[in-house]
Amino acid sequence: MKEDIQIRVMTIEDYEGVYALWTGISGFGLRSLDDSKEGVEMFLKRNPTTSVVAVDEGRIIGAILGGHDGRRGCLYHVCVNKDYRKMGIGKKMTAFVLEALKKEGINKVSLIAFKSNKIGNAFWKKVGWLFREDLNYYDFTINEKNITEFVK
Repeated sequence: MKEDIQIRVMTIEDYEGVYALWTGISGFGLRSLDDSKEGVEMFLKRNPTTSVVAVDEGRIIGAILGGHDGRRGCLYHVCVNKDYRKMGIGKKMTAFVLEALKKEGINKVSLIAFKSNKIGNAFWKKVGWLFREDLNYYDFTINEKNITEFVK
């Protein structure tokens, strides 16, 4: 990893840079309400120390929304700008979030990766995350206005 890349806690002031990162990644799924500035601000208020950004020369080049429910942690929207991949940034951000969750008493963390996300799935397997074949994942939509759109 480049020595001058900073890994730090995400704040709402980072939103525009994080959103630019998200919309620059082909296939990235964004939810109309959850991923709006208001939605991310609500998430960060509930989880003030467990989300992270990677910054190079003032530009956000990686991000993870990390949070927990008091029992289990979860990672959302883990991403690194394509020009910065395979430099250890994803590993370093993940370690940062896991340590923050551990400090809050969280002992187990999960994440969801789209099956079509070949890069992400390869990364998680490579860094030792367990692919669970014994679970079914279910969704129930409470607010139909929260629509997922994929970046082209």
